[in-house]
Amino acid sequence: MTSSTEKLNPEDVIAATKVWLERAVIGLNLCPFAKSVYVKDQVRYVVSSAHTGDAVLDDLTRELQALSAADPALVDTTLLILPQALQAFADFADFLDLVEVTLKVQGLTGTLQVASFHPQYQFADAEENDISNYTNRAPYPILHLLREASLARAIRHHPDPSRIYQENMATLNALGLEGWRALGVDAPSGTGSEQISAAPRDEEKSHR
Repeated sequence: MTSSTEKLNPEDVIAATKVWLERAVIGLNLCPFAKSVYVKDQVRYVVSSAHTGDAVLDDLTRELQALSAADPALVDTTLLILPQALQAFADFADFLDLVEVTLKVQGLTGTLQVASFHPQYQFADAEENDISNYTNRAPYPILHLLREASLARAIRHHPDPSRIYQENMATLNALGLEGWRALGVDAPSGTGSEQISAAPRDEEKSHR
């Protein structure tokens, strides 16, 4: 794993994220709404160079504002990828409280929402290696910025949204932990780093 932002290639981070999207999120149909925006190239990928929670919050605020102002036909959703910050899931989970506060402060509650993914994601009522956790496991900590209107529209067109969770659990239970590992969706070596809380914030790398 790299310990320097200078060695971090944002294109590699985005490539690994797309592999996860294609093989897990879309490939396993864990999110029935993901394929449409992906194939239409309406996903904005932002690789943050932040090392601290405060720097991530700055990036999040900027990206919430950018998504709110963007044409949905061009940018419907944003993935804010954090390869160098909030690497410990406990820190990431604590940070999510600030995400909700930020939405409220920006006046975007009810307009945008933020979903969360992490390599060590663990639901409160699940064991560490419970397969249910893998619905929210990703190669990097990720904040997924979504438009409420787009999500509501997608739900209206889904035949039975109430069954999505049960279907995901059935898919993951059939796959098992070995099957998940065989997907090859973990972050490749050299495309992330341990959290370095004292490191300075470098310029953000943003890609579409």
